[in-house]
Amino acid sequence: MPVKHIAFRQLLTLKTDCLLPTTQKPYIKSISGGQDISIEGRQNSFTHAFVAEFESVADRDYYVREDPYHAQFAQGLGPLLGGVQVLDFFVPE
Repeated sequence: MPVKHIAFRQLLTLKTDCLLPTTQKPYIKSISGGQDISIEGRQNSFTHAFVAEFESVADRDYYVREDPYHAQFAQGLGPLLGGVQVLDFFVPE
């Protein structure tokens, strides 16, 4: 199995491995994603997409700014990637 494929599989485990320090419980609501299969040809060299859903902005902020497990994962993944694009958005209820 290619190293990049292993890294993407590990990304999906962040849902259970990232824990809030106050509760020691997972705080990521969901993570999903996979390899691009679009026929439109507008991927701009991106090959995979992932979406992480959080219960709150505070949880998202902890993930981005403080979570040591996420930081370690991101540092290890960086050299394998040709580029990263991050978007944050609210889903209207």
